[in-house]
Amino acid sequence: MRVLLAFDKFKHALGAPAACAAAAEVIRAAGIQADEAPLSDGGEGFAEILTRAVGGQLHTHRVLGPRFAPVTAHYGEVDLAKIPAAARARLELPSEGRLVVLEMAQASGLHLLPPAERDPWQTSSIGTGQLFARAADSGARAVLLGIGGSATNDLGLGALEAVGLEFRDSSGAPLTHVTPARFADILRLAGEPWPHLPDLRIACDVTNPLLGPIGATATFAPQKGLSPEDFPKLERTVGTMAKKLCAHFDQPRTFMMEPGSGAAGGIAFGLRVACAARLVSGSPLVGDWLDLDTRVRAADLVVTGEGRFDATSLSGKGPGAIADLALRHGKRLLILAGSVDESAAKLLLSRAPAGQITILALSACDEPAATALPATAARIAAKIKTVL
Repeated sequence: MRVLLAFDKFKHALGAPAACAAAAEVIRAAGIQADEAPLSDGGEGFAEILTRAVGGQLHTHRVLGPRFAPVTAHYGEVDLAKIPAAARARLELPSEGRLVVLEMAQASGLHLLPPAERDPWQTSSIGTGQLFARAADSGARAVLLGIGGSATNDLGLGALEAVGLEFRDSSGAPLTHVTPARFADILRLAGEPWPHLPDLRIACDVTNPLLGPIGATATFAPQKGLSPEDFPKLERTVGTMAKKLCAHFDQPRTFMMEPGSGAAGGIAFGLRVACAARLVSGSPLVGDWLDLDTRVRAADLVVTGEGRFDATSLSGKGPGAIADLALRHGKRLLILAGSVDESAAKLLLSRAPAGQITILALSACDEPAATALPATAARIAAKIKTVL
């Protein structure tokens, strides 16, 4: 009997590695083999999960957080030769040299701010840029950046400031530590990003454009603290600065309309315009990097889940991709989630024969999620022993 444990994070409760480890401990105690494959959508855990999966090293640095208070952040460094060939092909990278894996949430993440300090007018991606600068100084051939869980809506100007872009006010004086609240003070841009920056890939499954009703500000800024009455002003502010960015780098304004340009407060747009970054679909990349197809085929039971299982889980996120693989290979599938959207559950159940999929909501437990997960895993292990 072999069980594949492929959890994403349980937000505010357990990270993906901890969730897999908690379930694996109970399952192994029952005499059942457990294969741990923690997942990430590009947010919290992205750098650690991918780095450890291929035997790389994590490096820790102090950088500026989303409101300029120092934070401790890490990035991963891996040998390109150790990355599975399918993942390298998605990244369009050779097998020689080193790749640095960055995680925006480490330096510029929403979780770094208490609710009272969440305000996209006042937050900056500068810490992410400082990690990018470290990667450049390390001599890495390329950088892979995961951009989930950001606290910012600054077009990546903070990150670009950290690697050489300059801002001038009406008197020609330099401006530093810029945030959207100070965009109106920027008369012009100056300078260029450092010429020795490595090739940049951005792992992103978001398809939102920069502006408009499904753009960065409309879709993501409210969860970062934007009040509804401030939306029109921030949308105009971001749009005006985006045009200045395109003009400075002689890039077409059509970049603003490209799918994914609105990801992480527009950092995907800013790094595309200024650094020729390429967007890569994150979930398939992680699947190839972790060799999930092979591991699913080797399993008798596949267990996945995250904090909330809903329609977004079935539209490219890790647990949905794992579910697709399990169904494709005819594997039994268990989904554990802090909460479960009934319509999403019905949709998934309709795609498989009766009994192939089981979906459990941890919110049904009286315990907090951190204890509910291993308790539920124990019940699963007991059921596996009697059924298979």
